[in-house]
Amino acid sequence: MEKEPITVNGLKDLKSELEDLKNVQRPKVVEAIAEARSHGDLKENAEYHAAKEQQALIESRVIAINDTIARANVIDVTKIDNNGKVIFGSTVKLQDLESDVKITYKLVGQDEADIKKNLIFFKSPIGRAVIGKDKGEMVTVNTPSGEKSFEILDVKYI
Repeated sequence: MEKEPITVNGLKDLKSELEDLKNVQRPKVVEAIAEARSHGDLKENAEYHAAKEQQALIESRVIAINDTIARANVIDVTKIDNNGKVIFGSTVKLQDLESDVKITYKLVGQDEADIKKNLIFFKSPIGRAVIGKDKGEMVTVNTPSGEKSFEILDVKYI
């Protein structure tokens, strides 16, 4: 069983999602199934089928979260000496050398990745390009729109 790196916040979020699924979503869908059953013929009952489908989605997500938690290797970057090297969980400020645009990303595990929050999977193209590099280094990333070059302006362990 391969360990999955995860940040402290990522683990906390997974556990709270699991609580919600077990204590809120699951009882709601069980109630919806019971309600739909009371309407009679199940073959023609769209509400029943929708509720059963929702139940299957909830159960598969519960299994996936439990699996991730079981394999979790929690990495708390605040407890690591900041030597300017990009590692899992660190926050990296990059400057696009072509457009001069500055962007900050935090390198996280797969379940935590959310580009809208600038949380990127450490095995994504940018993640792979910067991990192990030092503040001040230049990196080249192969993106779907071609090659991009960045300078690592800052590395924080927050």
